[in-house]
Amino acid sequence: MGMILSAMPIGEYDKRIVLLTRERGKIPVFAKGARRPGSVLSGAVMPFSFGEFTVYEGRTSYTLVSASISNYFAEFREDVEGAYYGFYFMEIADYYCREANDEREMLKLLYQSLRAVIKHGIPNRLIRRVFELKAVCINGEAPQVFQCVVCGDSERDGQFSVKKGGKVCRECDRDVFDGMELRNSTWHAMQYIVSSSVEKLYTFTVSEEVLCELETVMERYMDVYVEKRFKSLEILESMRL
Repeated sequence: MGMILSAMPIGEYDKRIVLLTRERGKIPVFAKGARRPGSVLSGAVMPFSFGEFTVYEGRTSYTLVSASISNYFAEFREDVEGAYYGFYFMEIADYYCREANDEREMLKLLYQSLRAVIKHGIPNRLIRRVFELKAVCINGEAPQVFQCVVCGDSERDGQFSVKKGGKVCRECDRDVFDGMELRNSTWHAMQYIVSSSVEKLYTFTVSEEVLCELETVMERYMDVYVEKRFKSLEILESMRL
């Protein structure tokens, strides 16, 4: 069970896909003959394709034998902006995931996030920030949003510090130079995202003010903790100018 993160042509008729799987983590797979006219694999080796993939494990690589696709996310063909949000999410998954790792939570997050984009129930801007925060949590780099990272106090007000890795209370913020004052609703939103299961992530919305604070926090957090610029994000941001 898995989703195709990317696909590129190889030779005259083949494709090389990157598949995020429930069982093997992220694996490179060769789809031989997938670009031949009439190939049964041609429709199955597109980015966003989600379903069951049968692969043959060779000595140095995997080869795609067959695929049963349950969701192509075809809605993205008519939603260019939504598609680039999806490509951005897949780039992050590709950045974080590894072969032979347990990547079930990231696969689940990716699938639910793409579904949230095509449903249009909450703004794509919010979906992006929820995805980013949950993705860093799954990768073990979650910010501390429940208590002070210095003393552990959970009662006092505090600031959010990217350099410190989360909340710093008033008693411990003397050497904090990047502190951000956040609304209580922003703290609550971040706590919900960090602590909730993936299935419950996209069941809320926030005010424009809270969304702007989430955007600022995650913009700075991703700049520090993710050492990569994503092509799809650059295109997405140019579309919004």
